[in-house]
Amino acid sequence: MNKIPSDQLLFEVEDVLRTMPPAQSLGNDDFEVLAWLGRASAAVHAWDPLKAVALFDSHVGRLSSAGARDFNSAMRGVLVMLHQARNDLRMKTTGPLSVGVVKGSVFEYFDEIRRVIEVARSDLLFVDPFLDAEFTSRYLPFVASGTSVRLLGREKIPGLVAAVGLFAAQHGLSITVRSSGGLHDRYILVDGVACYQSGASFKDGAKKAGTTLTQITDAFVGVRDTYEALWAAGTVHV
Repeated sequence: MNKIPSDQLLFEVEDVLRTMPPAQSLGNDDFEVLAWLGRASAAVHAWDPLKAVALFDSHVGRLSSAGARDFNSAMRGVLVMLHQARNDLRMKTTGPLSVGVVKGSVFEYFDEIRRVIEVARSDLLFVDPFLDAEFTSRYLPFVASGTSVRLLGREKIPGLVAAVGLFAAQHGLSITVRSSGGLHDRYILVDGVACYQSGASFKDGAKKAGTTLTQITDAFVGVRDTYEALWAAGTVHV
C-alpha cells in the first residue's frame, strides 16, 4: 500500500478540521456528518493506524451515545486526535508555525490569524490587553458555527462588549468577554490543544512595525494553564 506523503496528509488533516460540522452535531445521522466522520477517520488511519484503531474509532463510536457526558468526552477525543495528527505532521514537514511579518504587511498578518481561527471547532480563547470593537468585525466572521469564543482583554472593554453583543445576536455565536489586569502578551488558544503567540496586538498586527506569529509547543501546558487561571479569575462583562 502506498503511503501518503506527510505534506499531503497535513493538508488533508487541516482541511478536515476546517470543514468539520458544528461539534454538537457529530452525534447526528445526517449525511454531511457521516461523510465528514468517514473522511476524518480515513485521515487518522492514514496518519497512525494503531492510534486510529485503538482510540479514534472508539471516540467516533461513542458519539451516538445518549449520555451528554459521554458525547462530550467522545467529541473532545475526536478533536484532540485530529489536532494531534495536525501538529505531528507539521513537526515532520514545515515545523511549528513561526511566521515573521514585515512592517506594512497587514494582510499577511491577518491571513495567518485567519488560518489559525478557521481550524477551531469547540473553543477559542483570545488574550490581548487591547481587544476592541474592530477586532470583532475583523476576525470573528471566520469562527466556525458552534465554536465558543472567549475574549480576555483589559483596555477597551465597553466598545468590545457592545460590538460582541451585536455580532453574537446576528451570527448566533456564543461569545463571552472578561477582563484582567495581569495581561501583557497576546495569545490564541485553539480547542484547548494548541496555542499561538502574536508579537503585536491583533488589531495592529504589522501595521506600525514588523511582528511574529509563533506556535507555542514546549511551554504549551504552562501558557494554557496561566491564561485559563486568569480567565477564571477575570471580571465578567458578558
